Amino acid sequence: MVWYFQANDASQINQFFKKILTMKHLTRFLLTTMSLFLVAGTFAQTADEVIAKHLDAIGGKDKIKSVTSVKMDNSMTVMGNDAPSTSTLVVGKGVRVESDFNGQKMVQVVTDKGGWAINPMGGGTDPQAIPDDMYKQVKDQINYSPFIDYPANGSKAVLTGKEKVGTADAFKLDVTNKDNIATSYFIDPTTYFIVKMVKKASMMGQEMEVSTTYSDFKKTDFGVTIPYTTDIDYGGQFQMTSKVKKAEFNTPVNASIFEMKK
Repeated sequence: MVWYFQANDASQINQFFKKILTMKHLTRFLLTTMSLFLVAGTFAQTADEVIAKHLDAIGGKDKIKSVTSVKMDNSMTVMGNDAPSTSTLVVGKGVRVESDFNGQKMVQVVTDKGGWAINPMGGGTDPQAIPDDMYKQVKDQINYSPFIDYPANGSKAVLTGKEKVGTADAFKLDVTNKDNIATSYFIDPTTYFIVKMVKKASMMGQEMEVSTTYSDFKKTDFGVTIPYTTDIDYGGQFQMTSKVKKAEFNTPVNASIFEMKK
């Protein structure tokens, strides 16, 4: 619309500018209000939606809940050295990781009651209980997925925006469990796979940020999709890469492997 005025029509000119200013302010108000609603919808409504799409992408909630145990044979590279490992998980009960590093056997166990480790590199071959604060940081490992029935488990998930992970503008989900341990998960908006995980950890008396990146996703014979390559960065101090060679689901596991021998 084009407006025309007589040069001496001062009152009409004043009314014109008042109308323009009013429309400008109204438009700004409406846009601001709309953006607030959009932001509120993004952060208040889509955390559960992102989680639901993630669970669907890796096999479906029912399929994931049917997982009772997982055994994986892995090839690991630590600081240029090969360290083959085997991990055994009984969901909700315990997880055991055995690694062979330069001929020395290392064992880490976390259960629903506590944890222990054998670490020859630390100067001993006898199993030692891990400290309670460290146990709280790692005990979620006995769960197959952090998002299965997470509210009932006392955890909270908040969608805090997006961050660049590789080429993906990944959703960032901040999850805090009942022990107030915080973990950030980054989910690719195209595949809805978890492509990165970041959390704080204590190692040798120092707190550091541990960043885990996942790639090479494949669907297993069991019907769930897993990352076959995992890269872990321990606060920039050292890195390790693990590749899955074999994955077995729901095979029998002798619970005695989680017991700390005296």
